[in-house]
Amino acid sequence: MKNAEAFLVNSFTKNGTGGNPAGVVLHADNLSNEEKLEIAQAVGYSETAFVSRDDEVDFALSFFTIKGEVDFCGHATLAAFSTMYQEGIVAAGQYLQRTKAGLLPVTIASDGHIVMEQKPPEHLGSFSYKAISDLIGIDAVLLESTRLPIEVISTGLPDIIVPVPYGHLDKIKLNESLTRKFCKRHGVIGIHAFELCKNTSRLTASCRNFAPSLGIPEESATGSASGALACYLTKHLGRSHSNSFTFEQGRAMNCISRITASVESGESGIMKVKVGGFAQKTGGQQVPV
Repeated sequence: MKNAEAFLVNSFTKNGTGGNPAGVVLHADNLSNEEKLEIAQAVGYSETAFVSRDDEVDFALSFFTIKGEVDFCGHATLAAFSTMYQEGIVAAGQYLQRTKAGLLPVTIASDGHIVMEQKPPEHLGSFSYKAISDLIGIDAVLLESTRLPIEVISTGLPDIIVPVPYGHLDKIKLNESLTRKFCKRHGVIGIHAFELCKNTSRLTASCRNFAPSLGIPEESATGSASGALACYLTKHLGRSHSNSFTFEQGRAMNCISRITASVESGESGIMKVKVGGFAQKTGGQQVPV
């Protein structure tokens, strides 16, 4: 039996607090997928990132929930590169990671701020207000009053982007059983609901993310869905060329996170999607495998 060291990290922290916890295992080259799943289950967080060497790019990353592997995870990517920076494995600069969602650049600033590039958006369909109303407990007429559609967008993982009127985000009452079945039936990860903030706010939107099909009732910061939301807002709010956004997530969990996102557009549409934030190590865990 061998031990694997898992770093425990909060990603997308706000002034060093809040954030979304992720596990990080460095030097994971000799771990099997079965062992990675065992470690992820022992850590018990929504996702754990495993960092390995790669012959062609800087690092290969894989991501496991307590139920199995996923193609990409934004907050676990941030946790992994922040850990490598804090451990002195990498310096500030740009790196290329191999994931099952593709080859994705990551930039580390000297202050530890991490920016991850995601895949350009895939628009994968839409749902009626009534279909989603049944899942989140917000009346369909209220959802329709936003005059914004409910769409599935992926910048690495497919999420249902759901606008709710201002003041109703914290009133969502998720039906986990119905949502789990709905997401599996439609091949999506979960629901990313948001309310636009007032023009006087420094925030663009407040968000909540639900992925019960992955064993995540609610998540306090979601990097991949934040990239998808930035693309959604760029598309539907009619902004041009280069857009920057600041999102808050985790308010209903008393664990507020801060996520930045930016989108660069050209004549052919959105060309680059970037999501960034800070991370804070909180401890470590030795896991026998």
